[in-house]
Amino acid sequence: MKGKVVEKMFKAVDLQPGTYFWCSCGESKKQPFCDGSHSGSKFQPRKVEVKEATRLKMCLCKQTSSPNGTCDGSHNSA
Repeated sequence: MKGKVVEKMFKAVDLQPGTYFWCSCGESKKQPFCDGSHSGSKFQPRKVEVKEATRLKMCLCKQTSSPNGTCDGSHNSA
């Protein structure tokens, strides 16, 4: 089950060490991260563990197969 397409591209985000939750449903107002909008649906956010400061390309089309919500190019066919 894939989420609602927010945009057909990725969003580059600079992240500090910590735990983040990527929105898989496409309904969050805090894209690309979860704000709880999936509540009551079959969607669950995907956990993103960051060990050191990094920049990640986070999926906005919600079609990625990446386990942590990073872009895998799926937006090219979404």
